[in-house]
Amino acid sequence: MGRRPARCYRYCKNKPYPKSRYNRGVPDPKIRIFDLGRKKANVDEFPLTIHLLSDEYQQISSEALEAARICANKYIVKNSGKDSFHMRMRVHPFHVIRINKMLSCAGADRLQQGMRGAWGKPQGTVARVNIGQVMMSIRTRDNNKAIVYEALRRAKYKFPGRQKIIISNKWGFTKLTREEYVEKRAQGMLQPDGCYVKYLAEKGPLEEHFKRQLRAMN
Repeated sequence: MGRRPARCYRYCKNKPYPKSRYNRGVPDPKIRIFDLGRKKANVDEFPLTIHLLSDEYQQISSEALEAARICANKYIVKNSGKDSFHMRMRVHPFHVIRINKMLSCAGADRLQQGMRGAWGKPQGTVARVNIGQVMMSIRTRDNNKAIVYEALRRAKYKFPGRQKIIISNKWGFTKLTREEYVEKRAQGMLQPDGCYVKYLAEKGPLEEHFKRQLRAMN
């Protein structure tokens, strides 16, 4: 017997039911990779960020998340290369969905009607998303804007409901707008730290302050 269609589990009806010592025997989620592309790219290399937002309060299956990840990744790799972006899946399928299995052979409907609202056994995992919640983010160079936008547009077809594509005004995955980032970087107030930046404190010993400023300028 195959999986039930995802439409059976689309709406957030019950409380979150995560995997735990009480909830055992949960199958592994289909999606195992949440960061892909050039993950270790410096914060200065990819200034543009585009997000895919959910426009509904619903549940997204781990299979749908994996399908969207593969779709977007394949399109960008084919059109601009595997080192031209860093993609991050922003939702994780923690909520466990259940199924009350019954006989499905011919004439089984006469044998058993089943109990209404029965508990059921774990069948798979889904992510619960809110309206306006970011589901996927991609940082890249400015000249790849059209390719990344198209990749996210194609990924939308793997999800139920409605989604929106938003071009962020922030620099990469940081919390600073582009203008703030350029200004503070020029002043030596920021130090690159992987995908993000460290804010350099103005307090402390004077020698440490000068050392930090030198590191930030390099």
